[in-house]
Amino acid sequence: MLPVEEILPALQAALVENTSAVLVAPPGAGKTTLVPLRLLDASWLAGAKIIMLEPRRLAARAAADRMAKTLGERVGETVGYRVRMQSRISARTRIEVVTEGVFSRMILGDPTLEGVGLVIFDEFHERSLDADLGLALARDAQGLLRDDLRLLVMSATLDGAAVARLLDAPVVESQGRAYPVDTRYLGRDDRQRLEDRTVRAVERALAEETGSILVFLPGQGEIRRTADLLAERLRRPEVLIAPLYGALDPAEQDRAISPAPPGVRKVVLASSIAETSLTIEGVRVVIDSGVARVPRFDPASGLTRLATVRVSRAAADQRRGRAGRTEPGVAYRLWDEAETRALPAYADPEILDADLSGLALDLARWGAKDVGAMAFLDAPPAAAFAEARTLLRRLEALTDDGVLTPHGEALSEMPLAPRLAHMILKAAATGQAPRAARIAALVTERNLGGRDADLRHRLDSFERDRSPRARDAKSLADRWAGMAGRAGKGEPLDDGLLLAFAYPERIAKARGPAGEFQLVSGRGAFVDATDALAREKWLAIAELGGGDRRDRILLAAPLDEAELIRAFADQLVVESRLEESGGGRLRAKQITRLGRLTLSEQIDENPDPRLIATALADRVRNEGLSALTWGAAAESLRARVGFLRASGGDWPDLSDAALLESLDDWLVPLLRGLRSLAALKPDALDGALRGLIAWDQQRRLDAAAPLRWTAPTGNAFTIDYTAESGPRVDVRVQEVFGLTEHPTVAGGTPLTLSLLSPGHRPVQTTKDLPGFWKGSWKDVRSDMRGRYPKHVWPEDPANTPPTARAKPRGT
Repeated sequence: MLPVEEILPALQAALVENTSAVLVAPPGAGKTTLVPLRLLDASWLAGAKIIMLEPRRLAARAAADRMAKTLGERVGETVGYRVRMQSRISARTRIEVVTEGVFSRMILGDPTLEGVGLVIFDEFHERSLDADLGLALARDAQGLLRDDLRLLVMSATLDGAAVARLLDAPVVESQGRAYPVDTRYLGRDDRQRLEDRTVRAVERALAEETGSILVFLPGQGEIRRTADLLAERLRRPEVLIAPLYGALDPAEQDRAISPAPPGVRKVVLASSIAETSLTIEGVRVVIDSGVARVPRFDPASGLTRLATVRVSRAAADQRRGRAGRTEPGVAYRLWDEAETRALPAYADPEILDADLSGLALDLARWGAKDVGAMAFLDAPPAAAFAEARTLLRRLEALTDDGVLTPHGEALSEMPLAPRLAHMILKAAATGQAPRAARIAALVTERNLGGRDADLRHRLDSFERDRSPRARDAKSLADRWAGMAGRAGKGEPLDDGLLLAFAYPERIAKARGPAGEFQLVSGRGAFVDATDALAREKWLAIAELGGGDRRDRILLAAPLDEAELIRAFADQLVVESRLEESGGGRLRAKQITRLGRLTLSEQIDENPDPRLIATALADRVRNEGLSALTWGAAAESLRARVGFLRASGGDWPDLSDAALLESLDDWLVPLLRGLRSLAALKPDALDGALRGLIAWDQQRRLDAAAPLRWTAPTGNAFTIDYTAESGPRVDVRVQEVFGLTEHPTVAGGTPLTLSLLSPGHRPVQTTKDLPGFWKGSWKDVRSDMRGRYPKHVWPEDPANTPPTARAKPRGT
């Protein structure tokens, strides 16, 4: 008896009394294959269907197959499945096992889920974006349209209490049954390739243990390389090497999970696809690399990159548990025991790192204007969700206020990412929907048609491929093309332009050495210099492999520049820049850009004078007012007005900051007709500054802040209004003899007198000349008489006539 049998009465009771329930049961408890069968005859189900969601196609097919065998039937009778590219259901089918994406399409097409009495979300702990969306939509439908609809969330490692709070549902737990698993840590040596360490672990396990081996590797590349190494090193007919990953043909996947032939040990090299939902017969040894490959979306670039990350403790426990499904087993871990404590408890939900454009489109179709009102265990990040809506507006799917457009409705009807659906619908307008649908199949099904980076070669290989996987993909593509509507008429579009409709931010232009390209965003990308694509000027890229500074181009097509310009005319930016020609004259360069890519440049030797004036003013903004040639008059004017303004008067602000802020008002008019800043004369600047001063203030300016001060000798001296001590003049001391009152400006501000010797050296600085005469003059006179005996040094300078000369000869 499977462990979950013990809690079935409690689960039945929970679903009688509630419309939702949460079942937490460890791997191997039997929840996936037993619970749907036991609930099939529940009175509240009243003969309606059960829909069970699985995170992967392989798990959906395997679960349906296991349940059908339990009933002694074939798949497609009581139990069937619907997955991408395949379905086996009939009029008799009452349990449909579907992938999470398929369920989203089902409920969006029929929000009432007519004929469905129970929706089971299996392996919900994996927290895929489709599962989160499916649960949110089902909960909304349950609350608004179907109060009789039951929801059951099942998981192996999930925090059941959190989901229970979300659904207001009871939690039923099964203790499960697991055989003891001996965990052995083999340590980590990052100097060696993962594949080499894995092969040594397999060889050790084959020598130390019996039974088949399940090896967890991050992805397809590592699986292929490890399989090649094992085939080369083992050469043992009694050991069968079986890869297992999502892109394999269903028949090959089935062979990987089926029991090994008598006398044969199987080594299954699997991605994370084998963590849950599957029991691989004969496996009692697990080898865990401790890493997984997960998608990470970058909203800034619009790219989803595959990142290799450490697994969570929950995933490591899941993997380890695979060794104890049917008998005591052994788990080899390719890291040190102490590292286990540093692993994150759970993997991040996909909704936190995914491209949310499909989610945003589905919610718009559902009519959910407030995403916060939906039952999400983790709310979509606000910034990523806003970026997704921006993309949908760019794809003509949403209006500015978030309402679904007719084109958006057509996009949402297609079971594809919005970008690819948009591509197919655009292609349908010219009768090329079948071609675009084939391209969409290649983009969504990894390595379909081979691994050539050139889309043309990949499409040719795909057309020739007669494998079941290729046949299913072609059939699916035909359905997509049919959904796009009747063929329109128009000029045929190149494959590159079709790709560009889906991924406009991945348009790339050649730069530098052969094979080097730059994306619209400015980021670099490359293809091998020997690849035919390396000789193209423009590419539309469908798939990129992540890198530190640039990405490898994994799938792309040539793009015709003329077609690009026509198709993206509304996104082109035309700007004019001024530059100096060889002779120092300004000329205009008109640049047409798409993002950061330049499509064309045109030179105009006689640009619009207004453009030149604006450019010269921009140079002043960047370099500051020192870029202008100021005359003494303008400098003095600014200093005088600045002094008066600081003294509290209502005078204009002629500071650097204020003048830079108002360049368009006073400087740009001066620059019209000029070709350089050097051509702007100082007198013009002085006149422009005076224009900023009101007429009545100009009349008062000379009285309030005179340009010069006249000494008793009649000589005039320029006043320095920028001096730190205030307005100042430098004057020889003999020229102020006879002054008994200190001079002032601005109605009373003392003028700082810097008194000089006959040799024009400072002897005293004062703002109180009468006080100086009565005070320190005596010491100054004593010192100066010896140095300058030919000049007058009276004892009473206040009553001595001023002079600008030395004493007459003979005196």
